Amino acid sequence: SLGPLNAVVERGLGHPRLVRLRFLGRRDRALAGLARHGRPIQYAHVPAPLALWDVWTRIAADPVAFEPPSAGFALDWALLAAWRRRGIGFATLTHAAGISSTGDPALDRRLPFDEPYRIPEATAAAVAQAKATGRRIVAIGTTVVRALEAAAEEDGSVRAGDGVAANRIGPGTRLRVADALLTGMHQPGESHFELLRAFAPDGVLDGLPAALATEGYRGHEFGDVMLLERQAQLSKCRDGRKSVEAA
Repeated sequence: SLGPLNAVVERGLGHPRLVRLRFLGRRDRALAGLARHGRPIQYAHVPAPLALWDVWTRIAADPVAFEPPSAGFALDWALLAAWRRRGIGFATLTHAAGISSTGDPALDRRLPFDEPYRIPEATAAAVAQAKATGRRIVAIGTTVVRALEAAAEEDGSVRAGDGVAANRIGPGTRLRVADALLTGMHQPGESHFELLRAFAPDGVLDGLPAALATEGYRGHEFGDVMLLERQAQLSKCRDGRKSVEAA
């Protein structure tokens, strides 16, 4: 039960469990009602009931994600301050992170769903400055990659403002913005794991989950994180010289 919340089903989306739902009334009241009467999405590997604060990341802002953008669990304000002292820039965006699995194979094949995002002017400017000075863009989480690449221009800059990420990222995707990714241990077959294939060849990723489990690393949303960086490849420029480009 969601208490006094009122909503209407606008239309079905081609599956009995997938509908477009519109809440009635003010946005802040709808979010407060969901926080008070709803429950976090929970998977079977965590048997104890989760409270809402269990799925909040320390640096969370707008409550728009369906499940936690779990790479954010690796961050806290002390770490961000340490980065700043070392000259590492940090910028934010808002992305309505969707679910990673539904338990229905037919529905899972449609993942990831379209996800709204918002990129502030300051973040777009930070990306442009980093690109201009040859610095890396390290995305904190797969959802950040999806938002950045959905807003990407051909030159690697990003458009500020609101948008909807409808892009699918996987093997063969040419990444325009993200150079590296801090991510959790996703499972093969999930859309989030497919996104990792844009950063590393299959030969690296195929045996990775088993190898990490053998070494005692934890998976899922409350597990460990790893850093993936795109491989640099030599390619010929128009004048015949060789340069290093990100694949």
